[in-house]
Amino acid sequence: MQILEGRAWFEAGASLALMPLWQLAPRGDGHPVLVLPGLVASDRSTAIMRRFLGRLGYAVSPWGLGINFGPRPGVVEGMRRKIEQLAEAHGRKVSLVGWSLGGIYARELAKQLPSSVRLVISMASPFTGHPRASNAVRLYELVSGNRVGAPEFHDPLRASPPVPTTSIWSRSDGVVSWRCSVERRQPFVENIEIRASHLGIGNHPLALFATADRLAQPEHAWTPFQRDGWKKLLYGDPDRPPATR
Repeated sequence: MQILEGRAWFEAGASLALMPLWQLAPRGDGHPVLVLPGLVASDRSTAIMRRFLGRLGYAVSPWGLGINFGPRPGVVEGMRRKIEQLAEAHGRKVSLVGWSLGGIYARELAKQLPSSVRLVISMASPFTGHPRASNAVRLYELVSGNRVGAPEFHDPLRASPPVPTTSIWSRSDGVVSWRCSVERRQPFVENIEIRASHLGIGNHPLALFATADRLAQPEHAWTPFQRDGWKKLLYGDPDRPPATR
């Protein structure tokens, strides 16, 4: 799976090649969307996603906090201020889209600011399962200065935010065990499975389409992602059991 992470370049290239078809995705209603990058990534990593969502009519914002080295002092406070400023400036709730560690931020911020957050979309984010079931654990500990595995820190991550929440993940993720990204079945919570790399999932055409589909829903009329028609051919069944050897 780690070797297959090289797919990320092809996934980004596929999205750019399909740019003429972007307008076929569900149009947005202009509400603000904050996009949060993954570990040791910056806003450059989410440029394709933000360009895509901007073309659909959303007021898209980067996180603007440089490289994501984990929840160092000032980072969480900076994201909270950004959400509050966007909500005040637009007079509307903010949707949060987070890639990997960015998805963890999005989920936790929604718990802290439910009156300012419209919905949460995470991509390949390890919020459940064993906290060390990731090939990025040592890197995270090195750059963030935080130790992975402390129950008081990781156990609260399992709880879903009090707003509609979507987790997009891949069984072929070469960095994070996909089991760590699966939401428990409950109202206003869903899983969307695609086949993608961890390093490329945020730029994958299917992840972008699913994100547009979720964001386009009326604020107070959320319904689960409909895996029907052509989507049944391209999106996996998140409820199917894992393959056995």
